[in-house]
Amino acid sequence: MPRAIRVPLKRKFQQHLLRWYRKHGRDLPWRETSDPYAILVSEVMLQQTQVDRVVPKYHEFLSKYPTLKALAKARRSDVKKTWYPLGYNIRPTQLHSIARETVAHYGGELPSTDEELQSFKGIGRYTSGAIRSFAFKQNAPILDTNVRRVLLRVFLGKPRTKPSESRMWDLSEELLPRGRVYDFNQALMDFGACICSAKAPVCPKCPMRNFCKAYEKEAVKGKRPPVNLLGSQ
Repeated sequence: MPRAIRVPLKRKFQQHLLRWYRKHGRDLPWRETSDPYAILVSEVMLQQTQVDRVVPKYHEFLSKYPTLKALAKARRSDVKKTWYPLGYNIRPTQLHSIARETVAHYGGELPSTDEELQSFKGIGRYTSGAIRSFAFKQNAPILDTNVRRVLLRVFLGKPRTKPSESRMWDLSEELLPRGRVYDFNQALMDFGACICSAKAPVCPKCPMRNFCKAYEKEAVKGKRPPVNLLGSQ
């Protein structure tokens, strides 16, 4: 059983991250809604696609298909055309299937449990966690590429062996501040994208640098920290 994070360190991380997010969180349209469908659309669009490409398509898609019922009624070929040019065309196909299945089995409203959400093809543990925490305000962890990188660097440094996926999920869940999960999960993603990025982490501006394991191991005092602490992780 992996050792739990010490409570003072956990609280310090939570406080620093939420404080940073209040000042620097990105203004994104899907953060202005708690509609599970709209959040689902944003999460599917953001898979392997940069935010600036997603924003205009997100507005266009929801304007044309404002509800799961509207999407379910649409022709699949039209949905794929609307999706263009985001790429990864399995995504609109899966989204269309989710809409039809939701209408058929849930009256057109996305369910709120992890088991039900992950029963849809195209919704994995991360997307389920995002929907549950952002739409239903549940204490659900998330773990995407950005979140994984932040947690690896801050809490594990540069481990000799790659931590298991279950260990990383446990770590993400252990850090959740009850009642602040929406902001916390959004903050984790922004922090990984804007500060603790893969190729050029902004260590001098990082509020975690005084207790970040990777910074402690790799940086030399009085000198500029390495550009890439953990490769492309």
